[in-house]
Amino acid sequence: MNTADIRLDVQLGRLHLANPILVASGTFGYAREMAGLVDLTRLGGILPKTITRSARPGNPPPRTVETTAGMLNSIGLDNDGLEAFIERQLPSLAGLGTKIVVSIAGKSREEFLDLAARLDGLPGVDALELNISCPNVTGGVDFGTDPAMCEAVVRGVRQACSVPVLAKLTPNVTDVACMARAAEAGGADAISLINTCLGMAIDWRKRRSRLGRPMGGLSGPAIKPIALRAVYQAAQAVRVPLVGIGGIATIDDVMEFFVAGATAVQIGTANFYNPTVSMQVLDVLPAALAELGAGAVAEVVGTLRVEQ
Repeated sequence: MNTADIRLDVQLGRLHLANPILVASGTFGYAREMAGLVDLTRLGGILPKTITRSARPGNPPPRTVETTAGMLNSIGLDNDGLEAFIERQLPSLAGLGTKIVVSIAGKSREEFLDLAARLDGLPGVDALELNISCPNVTGGVDFGTDPAMCEAVVRGVRQACSVPVLAKLTPNVTDVACMARAAEAGGADAISLINTCLGMAIDWRKRRSRLGRPMGGLSGPAIKPIALRAVYQAAQAVRVPLVGIGGIATIDDVMEFFVAGATAVQIGTANFYNPTVSMQVLDVLPAALAELGAGAVAEVVGTLRVEQ
């Protein structure tokens, strides 16, 4: 098979992407600092750092700590707020030549709706990702652990704006399939799985947390098996497309998520130690699809063979 003929474009509900490789919120800054390392136009999409209605100072330091096969963070959604984002960041994001999926978070359903309505129709806003799963803030995560609240906030945002909506779910629940069904019922165009796993790191000699707060969100290779499981379980429960997130650093990781049921992936923590990882994955993606005899990404999605 000629790899040049393989289709890399994918559809996430109403959102069309040139390819399935995106960079996750909070790991790519506002992209300008990466322009010298990465051909941003090649990316399927960029998710800037999560924004909230008002500016947030974030959590006390230390905010990050390296752990075995991963990283704990307790950033606390540090950002300059909606109006500053629209004025200072969005104009440059709009000119990057790829899809921009703006990540938003709110303490209430009303805040989510207000953010969505304010961003709707602005140049550079191709879609919204609802961060209803951050473990490092007070409030918000409840939307990702209560099915009724999840469905209500997704439905409200769908009614408040015209752009595609992705719901980003937490792994810190007993039944991720139930939460995925709630997001689908609310009208999500796609579901992102997963956000970080709640964890701890302790300095036993000082008897203190290594973070400024007792707990933080674990990311990196350590959570990949959990993320794969969550994507697979959600794929059995819903029909909307899924976006896999968690420990993705190689083409093998990407292909595993496709086979498990993801239509696209977001690369996160790997950007910190290998800023060009997205380009490396894109370079070999056609060959990996060809190895399975696939002419398009969609032909591989959800093809895991399960012995009866």
